Amino acid sequence: MRTAEGAGASLRGPWDVVVVGAGPAGLLAAGRAAMLGSRVLLLEKMGQPARKLRITGKGRANVTNMKPLEAHLQEIHPEPRFLRQAFGAFFHHDLVALLEAQGVATKVERDDRVFPASDQAWDVADALVAWARSQGVELVQQARVEGLVIAGGAFSGLRLARRAAGPPQTIEARCGILATGGQSYPGTGSTGDGFRFAEATGHRVETPRPSLVRIETSPALASAQGLVLKNVRLTLWIDGKKQGSEFGEAECTAKGLAGATVLRLSRRIVDARLAGRKVEVALDLKPALDPAKLEARLNRDLDAHRDGRCQNLLRSFLPPQLVPGFCQQLGLGPADPIARIQGPKRKKLLSLLKDLRFEVCGHGGWEEAIITAGGVSVRDLDPRTMASRKVENLYFAGEVIDLDANTGGFNLQIAFSTGWLAGESASGKALEQASSALTEPGHFALGPIQDEPE
Repeated sequence: MRTAEGAGASLRGPWDVVVVGAGPAGLLAAGRAAMLGSRVLLLEKMGQPARKLRITGKGRANVTNMKPLEAHLQEIHPEPRFLRQAFGAFFHHDLVALLEAQGVATKVERDDRVFPASDQAWDVADALVAWARSQGVELVQQARVEGLVIAGGAFSGLRLARRAAGPPQTIEARCGILATGGQSYPGTGSTGDGFRFAEATGHRVETPRPSLVRIETSPALASAQGLVLKNVRLTLWIDGKKQGSEFGEAECTAKGLAGATVLRLSRRIVDARLAGRKVEVALDLKPALDPAKLEARLNRDLDAHRDGRCQNLLRSFLPPQLVPGFCQQLGLGPADPIARIQGPKRKKLLSLLKDLRFEVCGHGGWEEAIITAGGVSVRDLDPRTMASRKVENLYFAGEVIDLDANTGGFNLQIAFSTGWLAGESASGKALEQASSALTEPGHFALGPIQDEPE
């Protein structure tokens, strides 16, 4: 692989397709376009391709989910129908087949989540890079794009940022694909470049927000930091109205809550807080028992152990780390007799077990958000091709688009599918233009390109 410094003037082109961003979407877009016969340049501003993919899923890479199409669409926001054509072009079975052809075996775990059998995200990233190169993609690293070149309403190339001592450089290309990612995990290179390029060329960009993030709460269960509560239900309340719930795991942190249930509700939580609304979450620590059954069990235990201590009773209902906090909220000492849990205290205990309420006062930022909500509006894109409706010969793929999903492999499948379709579409358009240029004497498919003045 070459760096931008070593590429020299040979990068100028014209290329059939230039792809910006060598993440999951960019690698699939570039590889598919090259597979179809296009001369493809893939630009990555970092020193290593697919950096975010290498750390996703805690380093294991939950690459997709084997649930059927309709189940995928139910997990996606805000316009899942936009992805029907992309999923039709390249879906989970296609991804698994591609990886296994590259020597990366996969396995299916709980909830139909797909991981590499090695549990190593690096294997997936390296395999996709090797596949793209095997198709003939020219991958250039440390190549930071400064802007797009638009001539007569059509994409005709892009400008690389000035190097330390070199002149500005313009890359000529018939078609371009922006697969720059969003803003989450900026250390991997996702710093919102694509949003700026899109806005500069007249596209609508829905406000980017962190999604799939932890939340900060008041109160926080700081004394139970690190405790993972399994088989609980977390319910979201916005301005006093129930807005959804999730069953599964919740993790106590120093400042609030994390875990799968929190992540799946976090998109709505972030949006509600940004709108200035009151946001609360409630933990049901005993979701398998309805209030009547829980009360009957509590009354039975209270009657059977009246001479015991409060902490012993509470430990039969709760993890030990939560017992001191519950005692405090009940106004009891851990060594107080169980007989003191009567009347209002008994009702309050039942309420705490079924509706442990927290006010949400913050959330994680870009440095820890798993995904970006918001991005280039799907209203400005053609779902059949991923082509821009604003600029001819320009395509978008992956997290830069205003599409995001819950955890479970759905976000990566969006990236893979939109990348594949964008690469296929851009290649077809570029090769059509190249063919026209050859059959029309004196005609050149690219518009005029001028470098920025030094």
